[in-house]
Amino acid sequence: MTSTCPLRVITAAELDAWARMVTTTYGQDWIEGGLRNAAASIEPGRTLAAFDDGRIVGGASVYGRVMTVPGASVPVAGITLVAVLPTHRRRGILTAMMREQLTGLYESGGEPVAALNAAEATIYGRFGYGVASHVAEIQGDKRFMALRPGTDVGDGAIRLLDRAEALPLLEKVYDVARRDGVGWVDRSERFWRARLADGERAREGGGTALRFAVHTEPGGEVTGYVLYRSQGTVVRVVEVVAATRQAYAALWRFLIDLDAHTGLSYDGAVDEPLKQLLADPRAAHTTVVDNLWVRLADVPRALCARRYSAALDVVLEVQDPFCPWNAGRYRLRAGGDAVTCERTRAGADLRLTSTELGAAYLGGTTLASLAAAGRVEELRPGAVAAASLAFRGEREPFHPSGAAFPAF
Repeated sequence: MTSTCPLRVITAAELDAWARMVTTTYGQDWIEGGLRNAAASIEPGRTLAAFDDGRIVGGASVYGRVMTVPGASVPVAGITLVAVLPTHRRRGILTAMMREQLTGLYESGGEPVAALNAAEATIYGRFGYGVASHVAEIQGDKRFMALRPGTDVGDGAIRLLDRAEALPLLEKVYDVARRDGVGWVDRSERFWRARLADGERAREGGGTALRFAVHTEPGGEVTGYVLYRSQGTVVRVVEVVAATRQAYAALWRFLIDLDAHTGLSYDGAVDEPLKQLLADPRAAHTTVVDNLWVRLADVPRALCARRYSAALDVVLEVQDPFCPWNAGRYRLRAGGDAVTCERTRAGADLRLTSTELGAAYLGGTTLASLAAAGRVEELRPGAVAAASLAFRGEREPFHPSGAAFPAF
C-alpha cells in the first residue's frame, strides 16, 4: 500500500508536536513520561514525520551509534521511536517510513547496518530485519542464591556513590567493556543521560531512585559497576558492567547480600555468567526473548565490516525485495582481517534473504538453525556448515538497552 501522507524530516520547532504524537501512540504522558528526557538526544535532522493536513500522524527517528560486532566496530543506524497514530493505521505510513530510512542510508553512504528493539515481534521481518540477539530475563530467589565455594572475587571493594561522582567512573568502565561486547553500542553524554533517566516510568511505579555501586581495586582502579533500584523486596538490577571476572563476581555477591530483599530481577545475556557462579543454578530462572533486530542496509559493506571466526569462501544469493539494490550474488571471502564481498556471476552456494543475513550478522543466530527451519537453502553440500561456523561469535551477542528510553 502506498501512503498518501507525505514524509519529511522535522524541524527543531516541530519536535514537541512530534514527541506528543509518539507519546499518544504509546499511551504515555508527555509531562511525566521518559520521552521528555529523551528529547535532548533526538536528532531532528534524522527524524521523519508523516503529515496529514499539516498535522504529524507518524514518525521514526535514527540515532547514529557505533556497535561492536564480531572482531570490529561498525557504524549503526539505531532506529527508535517508530510510531503511527491509531487513527492512521493501515495506510502504508510505516512501510513508507521504513523504506525512506533504508533508502537514505544506502544512497548517502551512511551506516551500512540498521538495528532496533521491536515493540512487537511480527512487524519488522517484512522490512528485512532479523532477530540477531536475545535477552535472558532473569528472576532469582535470593534466599537460595549464593556464589560457588571458592569463587574468586579478588581483593577489591564495593563503594556506593552518588550520581555525579559515579558517572565519570561508569563511562570509563563501560567504554572498556563494550569493545569486547558484541551488540554493545557507544554512549556519548546524551545517551548516558537517557540511560540514567530516573523518572516515574523508569522506576516502574513504586521503585526507589537509581543506586550506583562501583568495584574498586586495591590500587584505586574502578573495574566494574552496577546500577540497581529496589521495588518492594525485589532488587531490580538495571546494568552490570565489569572489566574483570573478579569484579563481576564481587558485584553479584554484593547484590545477593543486600538486606531486606528476597527477589532479584535482571535482563542479561543469554550466556550470562551469573548462573555459572551460583552454587544452586536453579535459584535463578530465565526466560529468553528477542532483543536486537538487525537489518543490512548495504550488504557488501556490512559483510566486509565484521570479521569471521573461520576462513570462508562462499557465494551468497541474496533476495531483498524491500531494498532491491541488495539483491544478487556475492562472493564473500574471509581470512583473518582480510574480508572481501563482491558481486559475482558464479553459481550460488547458499540462497537466503536479507532477513536471514541480519539475523546472523552478530554471530548469535546461526545460519545452520535458519537452514533447519527452511529459511536458508543450501545449494552446495557443506556450505551451510562452513558459513554458519564462520559467522558464529565467541559469546552470545547482547544489547544492554534495558529500561532506557528510547529503547535503542
